[in-house]
Amino acid sequence: MGCAISGLAPKTAGESKTEDSVAHLSKEQIEMIKESWKVIQEDIAKVGIILFVRLFETHPECKDVFFLFRDVEDLDRLRTSRELRAHGLRVMSFIEKSVARLEQLERLEVLAVELGRSHYRYNAPPKYYSYVGAEFLCAVQPILKERWTPELEEAWKVHNSIFFGDHFDLMRGFPHPMSHVKMEMVTSGREVTDKKIKMNQK
Repeated sequence: MGCAISGLAPKTAGESKTEDSVAHLSKEQIEMIKESWKVIQEDIAKVGIILFVRLFETHPECKDVFFLFRDVEDLDRLRTSRELRAHGLRVMSFIEKSVARLEQLERLEVLAVELGRSHYRYNAPPKYYSYVGAEFLCAVQPILKERWTPELEEAWKVHNSIFFGDHFDLMRGFPHPMSHVKMEMVTSGREVTDKKIKMNQK
């Protein structure tokens, strides 16, 4: 299944854009996104299913974080899966909220943090969100048909760099990878101190 959209691969650490270059949408871009979302909403369940079927086709390793789908080899079966439909709708709901907050960047950041926290327990690597953003663009292109233009594509790419980008506030929802080690060191240090105090009291 091909996709005519270019530049969808997530950036590497050295290629990541700065926050200043991605965290701003023009009024025209915001309006374009909102108008296109009205059309996407009409087939919102279909978009969610297409998004995840495409995701599993292009990045099969992503299935590992989905207990219900990790062993499914025939992806066509997923097109009629009630579980995938439900999950797709949940993701679409997050995107819908992000569209509603495009003019309120602080609230958009809070939503991104919420998304990160809700998915951390599933051990979904942060880079997977870039994949989801990319497949979302591919999924909506045939829905929007002639409404899909280079300008609209660029607007949605900026949206995705804000909401799905692995260099933005989404990652604040993920505990630092060394946080558990630091906690163990603090706990261990307290235990040593307590022992010394007890020994001095004897």
